[in-house]
Amino acid sequence: MSPKQKPKVDLVIPVFNEVGVIEQFYKQISAVLDGLTVTFNIYFVDDGSTDGTVDSLRVIADSDPRVTVLTLSRNFGHQAALTAGLDASRGDFVISLDGDGQHPPQLIPQMIELFQQGYDIVQAQRIEDANAFSFKHFTSSSFYTLINQISGTQISPGAADFRGMSRQSVDALKAMPEYHRFLRGMVSWLGYKSVILPYHETSRMAGKSKYSLGKMFRLAMDAIFSFSLMPLYIGLSAGGMFFCLAALEMIYVLSFWIKGDTSNLAPGWSSLMFVILIVSGMIMVLLGFIGIYVGYIFQEVKRRPIYLLKRDEKSDTNG
Repeated sequence: MSPKQKPKVDLVIPVFNEVGVIEQFYKQISAVLDGLTVTFNIYFVDDGSTDGTVDSLRVIADSDPRVTVLTLSRNFGHQAALTAGLDASRGDFVISLDGDGQHPPQLIPQMIELFQQGYDIVQAQRIEDANAFSFKHFTSSSFYTLINQISGTQISPGAADFRGMSRQSVDALKAMPEYHRFLRGMVSWLGYKSVILPYHETSRMAGKSKYSLGKMFRLAMDAIFSFSLMPLYIGLSAGGMFFCLAALEMIYVLSFWIKGDTSNLAPGWSSLMFVILIVSGMIMVLLGFIGIYVGYIFQEVKRRPIYLLKRDEKSDTNG
């Protein structure tokens, strides 16, 4: 695309139970968009909300022809909702961000400018206060350190799902229909020309985060088991270590038989039980890892859709 040519830009915004918040966010994002000269479409993806969020989105769609509301049939999760919006997008440049105000829309003009400079992926990176400590910050930094060590895909710490993608990279991502999705890793895996855009995360406009500790843990597991075989290698290495220890134990016992000094062999019940328990535990852990991988494969081969749309609310309200 020529730098002078104005791109068509789509915004993909997943929401879940954000009534009272989404109205404020829409006003904030409209203030940014109205100051730009590019053509915009906004895709709100409702991830099975139960609190009236859909009604609020319907009102917004009625008043703004740029807005399309996609409603999932149930709560499929943040990654699936993002995928639904990306699948529906048609713009030259697609920006995904959360609808709670923590991803500042003020970065949108900079993202578009970087796209026009030739970057396929503009990844916003959250900048943490070096002196601040929080459980979320600690677990996040630990996770990124771990995933970068055990996988061949490097993900920038603090890189959430606030990013802009060219049409080429969006189409490439759509060609990856895996069921367990970790979009941050998948986008990084694509390898297209990318740039980091740092930002300071703002506070939520209202309400509380829908990303519970359990959901964050499941996302981390999806990332680890989708992008690395390291758990299997760990089990294999532990098995090899205990095999070596068993061989040493066998040599030690045989030395008594060779010397004819079997009377000095201790019964060794406690040490035997210790080895049995340790080896059995490692076997169970390794079988657990294998079981998770098999479970992932089972869910993939069923080829169930990542999400199901209930309706396009804009189409309904506009006839």
